[in-house]
Amino acid sequence: MADTFRKLLHYLRLVPRRRWLDILILFIGVLAPLFLFGELAEEVLEKEPFAIDRPILLFMQQHATPLLDRAMVFISEVGSIRVLGPCALLLAVYFIIRQHWARLVYWVLAFGGAILLNMGAKQLFSRTRPDLWISIAPETSYSFPSGHSMQSMAFITALVILAWHRPALRPWSVAGALFVVLVGLSRVYLGVHFPTDVLAGWTAALAWCTGLAFVLRRRLKVERKLGKAAKAGGPR
Repeated sequence: MADTFRKLLHYLRLVPRRRWLDILILFIGVLAPLFLFGELAEEVLEKEPFAIDRPILLFMQQHATPLLDRAMVFISEVGSIRVLGPCALLLAVYFIIRQHWARLVYWVLAFGGAILLNMGAKQLFSRTRPDLWISIAPETSYSFPSGHSMQSMAFITALVILAWHRPALRPWSVAGALFVVLVGLSRVYLGVHFPTDVLAGWTAALAWCTGLAFVLRRRLKVERKLGKAAKAGGPR
């Protein structure tokens, strides 16, 4: 047993540091979110209520103000497909013009795929929306998972992954994360989603975009290298 353990430790030391980073990213970005989504989905399918949903919704309703109403409606609208959709389309057009085909494929699959997955999940789980009060921004479709939360998370996650190789842009990921949180918060504040709907949307989109990045990472890496080589060999 001791000899086997020593061999295992020796093998683990031989694993490149880069591979350990890949494993950590896979765990944080794919496995953990999928596990959490699975736990939430199981309870929803079994029609089991979540202990956190009602208290959080009531807390939001009790602290509502006219100013917060306007702010949350605005944030919710910014996180909707009516705003994010055209933004995603503009970025896709940019990739086409620049002939960044790998980035285009990833972007379309990440954002578009998240929307399609959300539509399918809503029909599968058929969870009705909260009805604790009449919302100032009512919705009629199913509740689980939150579409706004899922598409905003997919938009920002995919954007961060595509821009991560540029250190100067990395600080903007904090602003992106704040935007995602605010969109999810707005949906709960408006009473059109349970907190667990929002959490499910976040985890599903994060797992989808991170997993997709791992599948396409070789193509993305080659395209970035070719872009750098083209810039280096350009006119001086």
